[in-house]
Amino acid sequence: MLEHRDLDLVIESLTEQPVRDEVQLRRLKKRKLQIKDTISLLQIQLTPDIPA
Repeated sequence: MLEHRDLDLVIESLTEQPVRDEVQLRRLKKRKLQIKDTISLLQIQLTPDIPA
């Protein structure tokens, strides 16, 4: 989760710059989404199944 937060800060910093590397920005955003997906999967695995 720390990496996810760090990516937020880097992405925000890059978007505020007048001249930015769009490829790097896209890669960072993609990595952030991958981490978010991983976090979601882990949360699903930690949540116990509720019997119907």
